[in-house]
Amino acid sequence: MSLSQDPTFSKLKKDFVCGTFNIVNQPYCGQSEIHPIDSSAAVFTTNGAGPHNIQMFVLDPDGTVLTCLPGFWESGDLAEELSFAQELDKVYKDPKLTMDQKKAQFSKMHLDHIQQHSKAMVRRSKMQGFDMKYEAQHRATTSDTVLSQTGGDAKFNGIQFKTTDVIMHERMAKRPFVKYADFDVATFCDYGRPKYDKNEDGEVKVKKGKGKRGGG
Repeated sequence: MSLSQDPTFSKLKKDFVCGTFNIVNQPYCGQSEIHPIDSSAAVFTTNGAGPHNIQMFVLDPDGTVLTCLPGFWESGDLAEELSFAQELDKVYKDPKLTMDQKKAQFSKMHLDHIQQHSKAMVRRSKMQGFDMKYEAQHRATTSDTVLSQTGGDAKFNGIQFKTTDVIMHERMAKRPFVKYADFDVATFCDYGRPKYDKNEDGEVKVKKGKGKRGGG
């Protein structure tokens, strides 16, 4: 939905050439339930939700990655990141800079951009609860999604998590002007549960053998 709504839709139409790549057979592809178009209406979700399911790359024409947004993003926030990618592309094409200088500027710009995000965007970028639970249970001491080991909700073992907009920019800062063919997608999009199925569109068996509609 984000791609087909303004301001993103108009910006993509005016300034970008769009393409798709089906990741269904890739080892990093997430697993979740099927949402048929004719029976599952699109709903609002938080920025960065479903990082294993979709990754939105913004590339220079030569295939260099300017940024990558894992998961789904609200249209206005996505449009802001597209504009930011255009600024990064100017750096990449600047003939006055060496590649080392370009890479240093790339990393700095990604980290600095975090501070430019609006409070509303940050609120829309809270990691989903089941993803925080997974990180807390399986990668509490190693995950770069963790902000602090204390002060958070007890159901996440007290861990406080970074927002997905921060996670995305921090990870991109470590990948300055990498070619798409060399981009480590599996590592970049790896946070939260790799498989999630809340049985929204399927039948769930109960003890008596009758079908029950999943309530989420």
